[in-house]
Amino acid sequence: MRRLFYVLAVLASLALLAAAAVVALNLRGEEPLPDVAAAPVTPTAAQIERGRYLALAGNCAGCHTTRGGAAYGGGVGIETPFGTVFSSNLTPDPKAGIGGWSAAHFWRAMHNGRSKDGRLLYPAFPYPNFTRVTREDSDALFAYLQSIPPAATPNLAHKLRFPYDTQAALAVWRALSFTPGSFAPEPARPAEWNRGAYLVEGLGHCIACHGSRNVLGATEEKLGLSGGLIPVENWYAPSLTSRREAGVGDWDPHDIVALLKTGTSPRGSVMGPMADVVFRSTQYLDDADLRAMAVYLKALPDAGPAAAAAAAAPAAAPARRDARVMERGAKVYDQRCAYCHGDLGQGAQGAYPALAGNRAVLMDSTANLIQVVRHGGFLPSTAGNPRPYGMPPFNQVLDDDDVAAVLTFVRASWGNDAPAVSAREMMRR
Repeated sequence: MRRLFYVLAVLASLALLAAAAVVALNLRGEEPLPDVAAAPVTPTAAQIERGRYLALAGNCAGCHTTRGGAAYGGGVGIETPFGTVFSSNLTPDPKAGIGGWSAAHFWRAMHNGRSKDGRLLYPAFPYPNFTRVTREDSDALFAYLQSIPPAATPNLAHKLRFPYDTQAALAVWRALSFTPGSFAPEPARPAEWNRGAYLVEGLGHCIACHGSRNVLGATEEKLGLSGGLIPVENWYAPSLTSRREAGVGDWDPHDIVALLKTGTSPRGSVMGPMADVVFRSTQYLDDADLRAMAVYLKALPDAGPAAAAAAAAPAAAPARRDARVMERGAKVYDQRCAYCHGDLGQGAQGAYPALAGNRAVLMDSTANLIQVVRHGGFLPSTAGNPRPYGMPPFNQVLDDDDVAAVLTFVRASWGNDAPAVSAREMMRR
């Protein structure tokens, strides 16, 4: 009996120590909130305008505005592997929104991931990235949000599975996966590069899509912008550190700016979730900031020794493919694809992309190809490209075997030599 009591006492002590550690880790980096009444602040017109621009840079409306709903009224369902998180109302409504918040409350949410009442926020609100935003920019964002029309749109309860719906589980996640921080410029880098890094790593939160995630859903910061499957959406955000995927190390900065400004450039175009980012966010950024982002993205290191070794390796013999699948794919291509993309996959400049030598076609991940063929897609409509050409959906006229066959054909024709698309890949998408 004494031995059992001793074991239980040790376990209880360890549990208390672990709980204390979790609490301490969740409080790190937090400062006491100042007395709101003691420090009234009247924002200037310039500060509000700055906040409006920053809200565009962070694509805040993308998650906080429902289609047809009040601007920044919240209610957008963000699907995660753990359930659905609903975005909150950011308007100055005193009950449903943040009308009763102070700039310090807002800063704590951005920097520490904690709501006004002290609740821990779910990282679907990307505070692991926003923690790098400066206090000055946070205050400008808050000033802008306080200036927009209030909306009494009620906040919706999250629909998460147990135990992910508990503050205790979220506290453990934060203890393991989140540390408040700040953006630290690199002295050896030029100001333009540092500005680009601040936008990409902070408000732009590019790693939220272009980074891989661990089993707990946290982004793998050490791997950087190495690409990853966007949870639930089944779109693959390609690696920005690999020229075989979406790396731009060999691009002219002008082409990178064009892609972010208009959604298209001589070197590529955007569809899927990135089209929404360009439509709602980057097309509105000034050229200096887009140039800074281009400089930063262009300077990202390539995928590393593995990529260099692969490039230096002798060319392998073309992969062998099932003749019946290739015949079926060629027939589908001739009937459904050749009119736009050309008999030889050459495309039409300014309208339809070439498929021959297209790295989006040749990527190891076939997720985006399957999505586009099944569901179609358009480039974003922007000031620089107001009437973009698009891809119609074929899910009503092509079955899974047809889609797999035509993609296998495209990935193996006109000099392309990428693996076949399997039935298993079709089932996963």
